[in-house]
Amino acid sequence: MHVHPAPVQDPSVEWPMWVEDVPRPAAAFQPRTQVREQVKAARGGGSDVVLSGPGGVGKSQLAASLARELRDQERSGGAGLDVLVWVRAAGTDQVISTYAEAAGRLHIPGVSPEDEYGAARLFLRWLAATGKRWLVVLDDVTDLAAVREWWPDSGTGRGWVLATSRSEDAQLSGEGRVLIRIGLYTDSEARAYLRRRLTDAGHAHLHDPAQAGEMAAELGHLPLALGHAAAYLINKRPTMGNYLSLLSDTGNRLGDLLPESADTEGYGRPVTASLLISLDAVEEADTSRLARPLLHLASLMDPLGHPATAWTTPKALDHLRTARPPQRRRLRKHHPPVSEAEVHIALEHLRTYALIAQDTATAPLRMHALTARAVRETIPPGALPAKARTAADAITSLWPRHDHEERELAALLRASVVHLDKFTCPALWQPITHPCIYAASRSLTEAGLYHQAIEYNETTVRLSSSIHGPDHPDTLSIRNNLANSYSDAGRLQDALHLRERVLADYERALGPDHPATLTARNNLANSYSDAGRLQDALHLRERVLADRERALGPDHPDTLGARNNLANSYRDAGRLQDALHLHERVLADRERTLGPDHPDTLGARNNLAVSYRDAGRLQDALHLRERVLADRERTVGPDHPATLGARNNLAVSYRDAGRLQDALHLHERVLADRERTLGPDHPATLNARNNLANSYRDAGRLQDALHLHERVLADRERALGPDHPDTLGARNNLANSYRDAGRLQDALHLHERVLADRERA
Repeated sequence: MHVHPAPVQDPSVEWPMWVEDVPRPAAAFQPRTQVREQVKAARGGGSDVVLSGPGGVGKSQLAASLARELRDQERSGGAGLDVLVWVRAAGTDQVISTYAEAAGRLHIPGVSPEDEYGAARLFLRWLAATGKRWLVVLDDVTDLAAVREWWPDSGTGRGWVLATSRSEDAQLSGEGRVLIRIGLYTDSEARAYLRRRLTDAGHAHLHDPAQAGEMAAELGHLPLALGHAAAYLINKRPTMGNYLSLLSDTGNRLGDLLPESADTEGYGRPVTASLLISLDAVEEADTSRLARPLLHLASLMDPLGHPATAWTTPKALDHLRTARPPQRRRLRKHHPPVSEAEVHIALEHLRTYALIAQDTATAPLRMHALTARAVRETIPPGALPAKARTAADAITSLWPRHDHEERELAALLRASVVHLDKFTCPALWQPITHPCIYAASRSLTEAGLYHQAIEYNETTVRLSSSIHGPDHPDTLSIRNNLANSYSDAGRLQDALHLRERVLADYERALGPDHPATLTARNNLANSYSDAGRLQDALHLRERVLADRERALGPDHPDTLGARNNLANSYRDAGRLQDALHLHERVLADRERTLGPDHPDTLGARNNLAVSYRDAGRLQDALHLRERVLADRERTVGPDHPATLGARNNLAVSYRDAGRLQDALHLHERVLADRERTLGPDHPATLNARNNLANSYRDAGRLQDALHLHERVLADRERALGPDHPDTLGARNNLANSYRDAGRLQDALHLHERVLADRERA
C-alpha cells in the first residue's frame, strides 16, 4: 500500500465536519437489526460495506441511520466521527464535486476552486493519510467501474466506506469490501412499521395487532407497498379490516392485469393492489380529475426523475384536457381547458399518497420503478400510443437549446427517452419516428458520451429497420447517426464502411441528386479524410460541390458548406493557395447571403484564419481570430462551446506569434471554462487540458507539462478507450514530455508503443 505523508492540519478547520446532508429519517424507520449486526461484523474485520438490494427496500435509509449513529456518538461523549461525507454516487461528476467541496472545507494545501478534479484527488490522499476518524457514504452506486478510482483507501483503519447499490455484481465484494444484501421486511419489522407509522401520525387507534400481520403478508412485506397502505390509512381512516377487504376486491380485479406468471419480482401484485386503493382515494379527493391521467404519463418516464414542468407544456395540457373524465355524463363531449394550477393540485394529491416523490418544488418528480410498473398495468392498451407520444412531445419541448447550458436537464430527458421507448415501443416509431429519438442521440454526442451514443444508435438502427424497413429514410438517417458515433469514438474504419453502405442505399432508394444523398456523399468524404485517403476525399468533395451547385444553386447554404469542405480538402492535400482563395470566397459568399454574424459566417472566418496560418500569414490569422472571438462572445455568449473553441484558437495564434504567456493564460481560462460548462471528462475538456500542457511545455514549465500530459493520457484512456486517435495523440505527447524532462528510456518505450498502435490502427 502506498503511504502518503501525514497532512498538516489547518487550525482554522472546525471539527467535526459534515459534507452534504444525510437524508432525514423515513417515517417509522425500521432499524433492520440483523443487517446492522452484519455491518458490525464486517467493520470488525476492517472491511468497507456495500448494502445491496432492489429498489424500495430501504438501503439509503439504513445507510443514513448508520451514518447518523456514528456522527452522533461525538455528541454523547463517544468516539464519533471527525469527518462525514455523504455522496450521491450515481455519477462520477457528483462524486468529484462532493470530494472537491470536502477538500476546500478542509483547507487542504494545493486545492484550487477552478480544479474540482485535482481537489477531489487531494481529498482522497488526505483520507489515506489522516489520523482523523472519517466515514464516506457512496449512495446509489450504479457503475462500480466508474466509481472504483474514487473509492477511498480505508487501509489505515481510521475511516471506512459505506455504499449502497441496486447491483449484486461480484466485484462489489472485492478489494476489501463486504456485500450485505437487504431484502423485504421480516414479519416483525412489517408489523412494527405499521404500528409506529400510524402512532406517529396520531392514529394509533387504526392499528389492529390481530390484522397487522395479515395486512403485511397481503402486501408481500415490501416496504414500498406498506408505505402506500399506511398513507391510505392515515388519509382515509378506514380500519385495517376494511383495507384488507379492499385488497381482496382489488386483487380480484387484477387477475387479467397482472397474472402470477408475469410477476417476475415476486411482489408486483401487492404493489399494484395497494397502489390502486391509494389511487381510488386520490381520485375521490382530487377535484381536478387529473390524478390518474398524470400518473399514467409519469409512469412512462425514468423512475429516477423527470421534470415536473413536462406536464404543463402545451401538448401535455391538451392531452390532459381530453384524458380526464368529464364531470357529468351529459357533458361527455365537452372538454374544458386544463390549467397549470389544476396540474399542480393533482400532483400534490399524488405526493400526499406517496405515489410520486419530489424533494423540492423545483426538483425532478420520481416514481418508484415498482409503482410505475403497476401504473402501466392499468393503462388501457389502446390508449398507450397517444400517451407515449404526449410524453415524447413534452420531453422534446423541454430540451434545452444547448445541452451545455442545462446538463442535468438534458441527462434527465435522455434517460426518459430511453425508458419511454423501452416500455411503449413501437409507439414512438409510428407513423414516423418521433423527434425525441434523434434528440437523445444528438444529446449524447454533445455530452461527449460517444460510446453510449454508439449503443443507443445501434439499438435505434435495429428498431427502425424492423419497424420501417432497411431502406426507409428514417432508417438511413439513423444509420448515418451511427456512423457519426463510430467516427466520434475513433472507430474510423467502421464509420467509413457504414457510410459507404449508407451512400449506396441512399442512391438506390432516393436517387443520386436527392439532398440526403448529397449529404451522405459529403459524410463519406469526411471519413476518407479521417482515414488519410486525402485524394479520395478531395475528389468526392469536388463532386459534392458540383452536384449542389447544379441542384441547389451557387448561393444555397449547403452549396457554401460544400465549397468550404472542398477548401479544407485542398488544405489537407497541401494545396494551400487553392485553399486560401476558396476560403476567402466562402467567407465573402456567406457574409453576402447570410450576414456577418451568422454562425456559418463566423465559422468561415475562422477557417480563413486557419488558411492564413498555414500560408505563414500569422498576424492576419491572429487578427481574424481576435475578431471571431469577439463576434462569438457578442452573438452567443461567453460560455457557448463555439466561443470556447474560438478562445482556444486565439490561444493557438498567440503561441504561433511567440506570445507564449498570452497563450498560456488563455489556455488556462479555456480549460476552466470547459470544466465548468461541459464537465471534467468531456472530450473538449480533455482537449483543453492537452493544449494547456503544450503551453506549459512551450513556456519551459516541463514538470507541469509532464504531469498534465500524464493526466490527459489517463483521462483519454478511461473516457475514449486505449485506441482512440486522441488517446494515441496523448500518448505521443507524453512521450515528448518524457524526452524534454530527460527521461529518455520512458520516452523511447512510449514512442515505440505509439508507433505500434498507429501501424495496427
